[in-house]
Amino acid sequence: MAKERIEHEGRVIAVDKDYISVEIVNKSACASCHAKGVCGASDEAVKVVEVAQSFATLADDYQVGETVNVVMSSAMGTQAIWIAYVIPLIVLMVSILVFSLCGAPELWMGLGSLGVVALYYLGVYLMRNRISKIFIFSIEKQPK
Repeated sequence: MAKERIEHEGRVIAVDKDYISVEIVNKSACASCHAKGVCGASDEAVKVVEVAQSFATLADDYQVGETVNVVMSSAMGTQAIWIAYVIPLIVLMVSILVFSLCGAPELWMGLGSLGVVALYYLGVYLMRNRISKIFIFSIEKQPK
C-alpha cells in the first residue's frame, strides 16, 4: 500500500501573521556517511517552506527553533514530478521529432529543442504563484 503523505523533518526559522517558515535539510543517501568529507559525492541542500497559517497551524502554537514535521500529500508529490520532469521530457521529445520532420540540421534540432524546454521552464517560473497555491504544506509538532 502506498504512503498517503510525505513527511520531512524541519526547523521553524520564522513566524509571522501569515506564514510559518520552516527550514528543511534535504540529504542524499550518503550525506550522513562518516566519509562524506573525503568522498565528495554527498549532497545536502537547505530549502525553506512557507506554511500558510490556518486553524490547524496557528502561529501561537510554534516557536522559532522548534523541530516540526512538514507534511504534504503524496498526490501533490506526483503532480510535482509531472511538472518538473515528465512534461518537460515529453516537450523535449516532441520538439526533437518536429524539428527532425522539418529537416532541420542536428545542431539546430538540439538547440531548438533545448530552447523549447527552456521556454517551458520559463512558463512554469512565471506561473509560480498560481502553482504554489496547488501545493499546500502543513506542519505538525513532533511526538515527544
